Amino acid sequence: MKTLVLAEKPSVGKEIARVLGCKRSKGAYIEGDKYIVTWAYGHLVTLAEPEHYGQEYKTWKMETLPMLPGKMYLKIIPETSKQFKVVKSLMLSNEVDSLIIATDAGREGELVARWIIEKAGFKKPIKRLWVSSQTDKAIKDGFKNLKDGKEYVNLYKSAQSRAEADWLVGLNATRALTCKYNAQLSAGRVQTPTLTLIVERENEIKKFVPKDYYNIKANLGDFFVTWINSKNMTAISDREKAEAIAEKVKGRGFRAADLKESRKKTPPPLLYDLTELQRDANKMYNYSPKETLNIMQRLYENHKILTYPRTDSRYITDDIVPTLKDRVKACAVGDFAEMASKIIRGNLTISKVSVNNAKVSDHHAIIPTEERPDISKLTNDERRIYVMVVKRFLSCFYPDYEYKNLRWEFECEGEKFYAKGRNIINKGWKEIYMEKDEDEEDDQLLPEIKKGSILKCTDVKIKSGKTSPPSRYTEASLLSAMENPSKYIEDKSLKGYIGGGLGTPATRADIIEKLFNAFYMEKRNNVIYPTSKGIQLVNLAPEDLKKPLLTAKWEMELESIKEGKEKKEKFISGIREYTKEIVKEIASSDLKYVHENLTKTPCPTCGKPMLKVKNKNGVLLVCQDRECNTRKYLSRITNVKCPNCHKKMEMTGEGEKRMYVCSCGYKERCDKFHEKQGGGGADKRTVQKYLASQKKNEDKGESALAKALAEAFKNNN
Repeated sequence: MKTLVLAEKPSVGKEIARVLGCKRSKGAYIEGDKYIVTWAYGHLVTLAEPEHYGQEYKTWKMETLPMLPGKMYLKIIPETSKQFKVVKSLMLSNEVDSLIIATDAGREGELVARWIIEKAGFKKPIKRLWVSSQTDKAIKDGFKNLKDGKEYVNLYKSAQSRAEADWLVGLNATRALTCKYNAQLSAGRVQTPTLTLIVERENEIKKFVPKDYYNIKANLGDFFVTWINSKNMTAISDREKAEAIAEKVKGRGFRAADLKESRKKTPPPLLYDLTELQRDANKMYNYSPKETLNIMQRLYENHKILTYPRTDSRYITDDIVPTLKDRVKACAVGDFAEMASKIIRGNLTISKVSVNNAKVSDHHAIIPTEERPDISKLTNDERRIYVMVVKRFLSCFYPDYEYKNLRWEFECEGEKFYAKGRNIINKGWKEIYMEKDEDEEDDQLLPEIKKGSILKCTDVKIKSGKTSPPSRYTEASLLSAMENPSKYIEDKSLKGYIGGGLGTPATRADIIEKLFNAFYMEKRNNVIYPTSKGIQLVNLAPEDLKKPLLTAKWEMELESIKEGKEKKEKFISGIREYTKEIVKEIASSDLKYVHENLTKTPCPTCGKPMLKVKNKNGVLLVCQDRECNTRKYLSRITNVKCPNCHKKMEMTGEGEKRMYVCSCGYKERCDKFHEKQGGGGADKRTVQKYLASQKKNEDKGESALAKALAEAFKNNN
């Protein structure tokens, strides 16, 4: 008898098979003397579409809502049905006596496996492989310490509850909005409050009225001092008052009234979780959260040099500590060789604040594995992300950053002024980063003086400015808002219930991508703007569905199901009642939806006027009819760099008339451009391949909106 091992992807399955010594490849699985290793392609099974529950749901009509099936059924995904048949036959084979779930160690990975198990009717014993890295050592150790599958039943129920709830709320709200306003509108428990953050920020900016303010700075020879009022505020709104103060102190003596010195320590920053890494990667390299996750997934699965990326913890557990020396040795390459050597020679230990068992649930923080990287095999993007993680990891072995804070206060003619300074005692962990701290920007090198000393003012300047509106979101700041939306909840009594924020680290990137792809928001110079469609959707969506508190409460309930504290049935019962409420609210609304981006271009399929929209890949025309949904790109953003300013160029036109256009003004036909490049840029074949991939992505799931929504809302966590 043999044990069947089920991995989430072919690449992972093949690696597990290699480690287990399975060598007989059968195409869809690999067999050994003791194990048979097979795999899914992500989900092989999903929740059935509405039409499965009745012919009346094939057509989108308000009269058929809400859709509330008594029991939620599973269906085999047609595109991967061949692989499902193989997996099912292996599960039911007389040669197999047990199963090891080796899908990703998390809520979604558990769902992938359990839905396959349920649909296949598998009833044999189940074990669980739970590892945080894909190195040979981690896999071998994991197989030595397999968990009983029963320990993860509640995790499955939590994942199942999330999927069913998103089906009920997402599909019903989407159908109701689409039918009510005859427009392609969708809503979900995470995407709608996230979009609301964007729209509300835009409203704040539009309502903002800038005000003038003034700062007074006096030059005392070797340094300058800034005027402050009794509340330690530096801004003055009255120009005349600022000029009067400046005139009063000019050329006068400033008495050192108070000289404060304090010794400070700053510990190393916490290790990376996925959201923090996505945030920093967006700030540093303008990577979208989805791009960062994809890069991380390759570093985890293919290169095996970083641990599991989809984690919400920034800590490690005690059992990881004995492995740290090997991890430091593994990343001792290139610029990190000397740093790693210093840690090993000095027998330095990781900061105590980084080790906390209580703050690790499914997976610890993202850290290097014991596998030594081959830097030459990494792409530029992979190197960047790997370097970010290694820097953060090594910095946690360095001592605290120590400095002396100086704050000197002066008096002159009844007015108060101050100066800031900082003397570094020990650079500590900041040696790793070799860059100036933001907190040091206003610091000066202050000379030695005594309390009571009089320094003469040589010059006074008044600097004017205007108050600024709130900043628009970037993908980095949007991630922060999704992670901790408590400040967007007005009712203070409810702030304590916000839980883990909007969505999870593993799904936030997909939510942001979905908002772009649905044309609810667009990006200009790395800043996010809501579109007219997005603004209108927020106005039309049910009020409760727009609040961050709703999804946070759901996540808390799902966590309770995972911990066995709450029943799945109770949660779903509440969701069904909530679904009835939102459908009723949408149906009774007297609001209107207006297509503000309508063009005079007729749809080549149905003849109706098309809508001009912009997404992350370029500008395109989309048919306004939700059932037609024909789309055509007017321009696409490419990876071809402008020869003048080196920015990515857009491709416009078709066939022989295709042109590269840059925002700097550069413009040239594609064929001429590549002739000049002489093979140095993207060649014609590369361009054709790029366009084909774009077309494939464009067509995927875009034909029937009903078909797409079931898949989309499955990921709307």
